[in-house]
Amino acid sequence: MAVEEEGIPSLELMERAGEGVARAARDMLSCGAGRRVAVVCGKGNNGGDGLVAARRLSASFEASVCVVGATRPDCLSPDSRANFERLPGTPVVVQWLSDPGEVAEFARAAPTFDLIIDCLFGTGFKGPASGVFAGVIDAVNASGRPVLAVDIPSGVEGDTGAVAGPAVVAEKTVTFAAPKVGLVQFPGAGHVGEMDVVDIGIPDRLVENVPDSRIFVTTEQEADGLLPHRPPDAHKGTCGNVLVIGGSAGMSGAVSLCAQAALRSGAGLVRAAVPEGLCDIMETKLTEVITVPVAQGRRRSLSLEAADVLMECGRNASAVALGPGMSTEPEARDLARRLVAGIEAPLVLDADGLNAMAGSTDALTKRRHPLVLTPHPGEMARLLGTDTEAVQRDRIGAARRAAADWEAVVVLKGAGTVTAGPDGDVYVNPTGNSGMATAGMGDVLTGCVASMLAQGLGVLEAAVAAAWFHGYAGDLAARMEGRVGMTAGDVARHLPLALRRVPEERWS
Repeated sequence: MAVEEEGIPSLELMERAGEGVARAARDMLSCGAGRRVAVVCGKGNNGGDGLVAARRLSASFEASVCVVGATRPDCLSPDSRANFERLPGTPVVVQWLSDPGEVAEFARAAPTFDLIIDCLFGTGFKGPASGVFAGVIDAVNASGRPVLAVDIPSGVEGDTGAVAGPAVVAEKTVTFAAPKVGLVQFPGAGHVGEMDVVDIGIPDRLVENVPDSRIFVTTEQEADGLLPHRPPDAHKGTCGNVLVIGGSAGMSGAVSLCAQAALRSGAGLVRAAVPEGLCDIMETKLTEVITVPVAQGRRRSLSLEAADVLMECGRNASAVALGPGMSTEPEARDLARRLVAGIEAPLVLDADGLNAMAGSTDALTKRRHPLVLTPHPGEMARLLGTDTEAVQRDRIGAARRAAADWEAVVVLKGAGTVTAGPDGDVYVNPTGNSGMATAGMGDVLTGCVASMLAQGLGVLEAAVAAAWFHGYAGDLAARMEGRVGMTAGDVARHLPLALRRVPEERWS
């Protein structure tokens, strides 16, 4: 679009991209006091960016270009060939790697370089790398040298972050105009290292006019801006009333974590509706939460007889969280389906509430009131009638399709949590860490979403804000206490501190 609609010469865009790569390479080389650079290029325009970088680096560094999968310049894309023809007269050394023997020679030489620049494949790459390309990727990764990837690490799919075969593991990735989905979704995100976004002169309005580009990474400033204002005369009645419905024998902790998180993320009043046989233990666990005992069925799970009482409780709530620890007992499942259809408050559906809707997702679109679903990949797979691997291959696609089909906001949990709205907008969450891979984290997130809804945020805004601050609370817990051994309760405990990062005057 920049070339065809704006008239920006493609070679000019390539020159700017190559200069951005050269600038990043200089920074990396200056840190290590090195001079020898290998620029590993493919035949396409990604390789052309590398050729520009090699030319610009050659004035101060020893630059070698390794063109993979080709034997002569006319194998290159037109713009790459044009930049190849600018190399004569520079000290750049060119090698052609087209057979296993030449790749083996490169593998032996790779550890002698101070920096390797990866320009093999661009953002349009699909499937596994093979042949000499796979061999070069393996050699780069085995070299033990710092790697700078251009636009995206070779072997990572730009649209999804999928890695189907060998893929470069970079210390830094320079990408152009905007981040790519594959740079922020795992497993691809694990290959990126530090990410540097370089402006090469593509107008912002072009990006904004591409429908498929309605994918955003939530920033600190955006997350702060979403949080509700709390006036000086606030009281519990003005800060939102959350109802949490769930619990069963052995699963009282899920309701407890959800309710605590709702309080700690700002709700003024929280009630926990649980099977009557769990009420005593819940009152021991939860000092500040009001417990509501309701009829129970087998194994102290919720009974269908509780439906009317829970509907009435829901009418008095600003937001309802349904499902934590609810169990998969048939009666509890039938109750969940009835509540999804009948609760008139904004509803957050999680855990066994989600499992109850597997095979009955048509009922989700019949709700007249706001709905947020917070599945982990396994729950999403059950709802979609597929497998977890399929969901993980294209997390953004899965969340976006589900949100559109169910006319709801979908929060697909996991590393790089994806929040999708029914209109196609998608937000990727950058906060959180591997220490949060433990039981109960989803219950805390559900409580955060319900709390944000109860405090008056819109459905999508509440989900995006909750995901960001939930992850940030996990980051605070990791810094202060460490990742290994972190619990969901630790994250809930750090929520007030995470929210405190908002300027104090907004809360006074």
